[in-house]
Amino acid sequence: MAAPLVAVVMGSKSDWEVMRSADGTLTSFDVPHECRVLSAHRTPAELERYVKECAAGGTEVFIAAAGGAAHLAGVVAAHTVAPVLGVPMESPSLKGLDSLLAMVQMPAGIPVGTLAIGKAGATNAALLAVAILATSRPALKEKLVAFRKEQAEKVLGAKLG
Repeated sequence: MAAPLVAVVMGSKSDWEVMRSADGTLTSFDVPHECRVLSAHRTPAELERYVKECAAGGTEVFIAAAGGAAHLAGVVAAHTVAPVLGVPMESPSLKGLDSLLAMVQMPAGIPVGTLAIGKAGATNAALLAVAILATSRPALKEKLVAFRKEQAEKVLGAKLG
């Protein structure tokens, strides 16, 4: 089986409730992708193997979701030169601020593009992945333009009162 264009990884199965919005967004654009649970701390060898296999097979964008110390995005980025989009997960103690700060403060040299905490971040990570892919895929660019037009029409068509 060919590698997906987008690989979505999350550190825990509990992240799926948020990350299913990334899955749904990628599906709505017909972007080949897969979602996996792999941990930077609990399955480091498997994570490294997966990222390297995906990158060698043609995966062009990675989305990594993690909470707490949020090492997953950085570890993924360490094993590929493809863009890595980080989605901080909400945590019980600091409501995701810890995850956000861990991702946005990656040391210079191995970047992670970090989105908002939670579902909005998951959706926007998928949309950013679509935009990245659309730079070399005219049909996907057309879908993205149509999506943006629909978004504008929803705002302009909103009735108050």
